[in-house]
Amino acid sequence: MSQPAEKFYSLDPEEVLDHFTANQDSGLSGDEVDQRLEQYGANVLRESQPVSTPRIFFRQFKSVVILLLGAAGALALLTGRWHEGIAIIAVMLINTLIGFFSEWKALRSMEALRDLGKQQAQVRRDGGEHTIDEQNLVPGDIVLLSPETLVPADLRLLPRKGEKTEESREVQVNEAALTGESVPVMKTPEAVAADTVLADRTCMLYKGTSVTDGDGEGVVVATGMDTELGHISQLAQSAEGKTTPLQKKLDELGGQLAWVTIGITIIVAITGLVAGRDTMVMIETAIALGIAAIPEGLPIVATVALARGMYLMSTRNAVVNHLAAVETLGATRIIFTDKTGTLTANKMVLKKIVTPEGVHELDDSQQNKPDLANEPLLRRALEVGVLCNNARLEDQQQKRSGDPTELALLEAGALLDKDRAELLEEFPEEREEPFDSDTMKMATFHRIEGGFRVAVKGAPEVMLDACTAMATNEGETALSEDERDSWKQRADELAGEGLRLLAVAEKTTQAVDDDPYAQLCFLGLVGMADPPRADIREAVEECQQAGIRAVMVTGDRPDTGQAIAEQVGLASSGAAIHGRDLGNIEALSTEERNRILKADVFARVTPEHKLQLVKIFQDSGEVVAMTGDGVNDAPALKQADIGIAMGERGSDAAKQVADMVLRDDNFSTIVTAVRQGRVIFANIRKSVIFMLCTNLAEILVVSLASLTQAPLPLHPLQILFLNILTDVFPALALGVGVGSSGVMQSPPRPSGEAVITRHHWHAIGGWSLVVGACVLAAFTLALLWLQVGETEAITISFLTLGFSKLWFVLNLRDRGSRPWNNDVVRNLWIWAALVFCSCLLLLAVYWPPLAGVLQTAIPGSDGWMLILGMSLVPAALGLFAPGIRFHTVSNSSRG
Repeated sequence: MSQPAEKFYSLDPEEVLDHFTANQDSGLSGDEVDQRLEQYGANVLRESQPVSTPRIFFRQFKSVVILLLGAAGALALLTGRWHEGIAIIAVMLINTLIGFFSEWKALRSMEALRDLGKQQAQVRRDGGEHTIDEQNLVPGDIVLLSPETLVPADLRLLPRKGEKTEESREVQVNEAALTGESVPVMKTPEAVAADTVLADRTCMLYKGTSVTDGDGEGVVVATGMDTELGHISQLAQSAEGKTTPLQKKLDELGGQLAWVTIGITIIVAITGLVAGRDTMVMIETAIALGIAAIPEGLPIVATVALARGMYLMSTRNAVVNHLAAVETLGATRIIFTDKTGTLTANKMVLKKIVTPEGVHELDDSQQNKPDLANEPLLRRALEVGVLCNNARLEDQQQKRSGDPTELALLEAGALLDKDRAELLEEFPEEREEPFDSDTMKMATFHRIEGGFRVAVKGAPEVMLDACTAMATNEGETALSEDERDSWKQRADELAGEGLRLLAVAEKTTQAVDDDPYAQLCFLGLVGMADPPRADIREAVEECQQAGIRAVMVTGDRPDTGQAIAEQVGLASSGAAIHGRDLGNIEALSTEERNRILKADVFARVTPEHKLQLVKIFQDSGEVVAMTGDGVNDAPALKQADIGIAMGERGSDAAKQVADMVLRDDNFSTIVTAVRQGRVIFANIRKSVIFMLCTNLAEILVVSLASLTQAPLPLHPLQILFLNILTDVFPALALGVGVGSSGVMQSPPRPSGEAVITRHHWHAIGGWSLVVGACVLAAFTLALLWLQVGETEAITISFLTLGFSKLWFVLNLRDRGSRPWNNDVVRNLWIWAALVFCSCLLLLAVYWPPLAGVLQTAIPGSDGWMLILGMSLVPAALGLFAPGIRFHTVSNSSRG
């Protein structure tokens, strides 16, 4: 049963408890729990059904090429042509099994990924504390929280019950799994406004997040699919599955081939029957045309090319879960990327210290390490940051625990050449005043000769209000109101640079119980940031050079997101768009939609916003990739044309729906994957062009011969032999090429562009005429000039076509490349395929068992001269006749 969608974060704690008839002191009774379990159901998330093995197998038959092969095989079997029928069916099954095993392996490897295994929860029931399975939680349960606890359901934080007063209860929570931001958030019981966005609901704890510090308790307000995590899971399951551009285009091509085959077959059959040709001869012709029109190797070549790309990407830390997704990367125009951990290092670092004596820029390498002997004020500021600190660094900083901000201060303390333990030996700690969200400050007292040194840090505005003096290298001076306002303004400017700020101050006192926040001396501002990855700017620039836009989508503040965007080189088209300004996506005006399409940074966004943004860009015709690591990213990852999850810190939910997982969480790995995707599409395009050129040549040969009383120049099994062997192996070699060096120097191809464009069809038609004419010429000359028998003449046309295909592959170089120095010539697999297929052609006439099946004869020396002469004509035209319009087949749509 669905739970009420109340805005519990806007209600006082007592109102929430009353709503659920819950008692904070005793919790629910056993009877109440049983009743609510029956009413609301178990606290579990529903998972989408896995794809069954039979379904994976049978959907391989959706390919038009497979269906056409099946029809040709069935016709051959029905007419008693067993050799042809069995051979065709075998080829069809091989294609089907290759596709099945590739997809089955990818899907099954992802079934091992499951988000958030079974957890237990500490609850108060029947007046006592109990440990239960989290799936048995119900609304109204009182959950007890402690550090390292995973929040088991959506909770409303409750205040601590005192004897006379209710004290504020504070808990720090890491919400990275939900909001994508790794900096822990301070949670307090105080209600917030009803229109507060999820990331700012400071009194709510959500399922799937984790407590990093503090003890507390909360009342369960939502379980299972009614939690925020459940809503996200529901969005991910409802997001539309997608067919990649390559799948769409290959299906379109298969449909075109089907109609071409049917049309030509009907025309030839009617013409032949009208001319009085034998019915069985026309059936043989129909089978031959059906085989000739189908590029039998297309599914194999596409699958192998994609699989090899998948393997190459895995060696470069990009693991692809769906074969066809490899190619889609090459058409990507928009990459939605999270900020934290994707563009940034996911680690807070002290970047800047501003004291009354000046600004000190810090870097990770510490090559510009300041001379602290000549900077006493800077040393004092660093010491305060290290002393007033609860974080821990152990084992040469390999083991880190605590608030990321405090960790950054500890690591910056290396400038002091003393760690915190050594400083505490010099300044022993006697008292700590913990950080309080009301005062926004923290203080520690340290014993010194004659009294105590009080180290204080906190929010700049409240710290400046607490300071009455300001330190300089020469001593202390009074802090005037103008100076105080000037420092506050400076703090706002630094925050606009994307820095997270703290102010540090200190004083000396005689009593350990003195007020730590009175009469402070201001030392300066310390600015921390999650810095961009070292190689991110170069990766972004390469994306932009390739016509790809990176768009930041973050749960962080707009000014922080904008600052990081500028640091990493994202083109800035204006201010960041706040999540609350998106409104109702479906009701957006044209002007508002255009503003969204031009924006580079979206801040304070919810999971629903991310999903809607992906849809908006897709509706505008863009091919969209989405990177993410949190549970919150799962719906958008699934909706995007390419979902890219982070492997190191990504949630299992994100990995499960993603098309690709980055093992190193590195944005630059995406650039490598995009390049490989473009290379794969270019290679598949070359392979398809190669097969279509030679297959259309076969159609021309068979159809023209059938219009006369001459015998067919090719038997059906010979065509099948050529299509499977002398087509597939060179096409495979083309499919695994490394690609040209300029593949990332041009914009992505249009998402609607066909695999074979109009210009490609022109080239294919021209080359098909050349190859077909050479085969018919060889057949005619063999009969009339050499005056050989019909079997030998058919063998000559068979070998002429076979070798023409092999030499023709050299014409598949890129536009503008040199004949003897291009990506095809440099591809060693091409030369291996040419040698191997040449040997197969020789076996087809010189090995008696195979020659008997294919009905071939050994040509004489004159026959071989004719074969070599005619088969070399297409290659010679491509190499030495640049004036011919279709002398080269480019991967460009223009060519």
